[in-house]
Amino acid sequence: MHIRLSNASDKPIYEQITQQIKQAILTGVLKPGEVLPSIRSLAKELKISVVTTKRAYSDLENDGFIETVAGKGSFVAKRNQDFLREELLRQVEESLQKAVQTAKLAGMPKEELVELLSLLVEEEIQ
Repeated sequence: MHIRLSNASDKPIYEQITQQIKQAILTGVLKPGEVLPSIRSLAKELKISVVTTKRAYSDLENDGFIETVAGKGSFVAKRNQDFLREELLRQVEESLQKAVQTAKLAGMPKEELVELLSLLVEEEIQ
């Protein structure tokens, strides 16, 4: 698992870790049941505080992406497809909300935005 941190990002380091691990799980790079690096080893590898790594793992566990077993470590949670789809839908919704805000700043009418989205979808399908 490769995590890339950016000091230029407006997101805190723990959120960058959380987001990248979620993406790895959602895209199948990390499989259900797969063991994650220990909190200490990940902190050492990334040259960050153990507290920061612990916060990222805690958030992932609260969101249902990982499970932690005392004395054994943290593992990718075995999840059903409905839950994975719901998370992906949430990400699409977030991206579209940003697009709508940007279109509004540009003075783009609704019809033009919908047409642009339709064109992008058509290009993807072909």
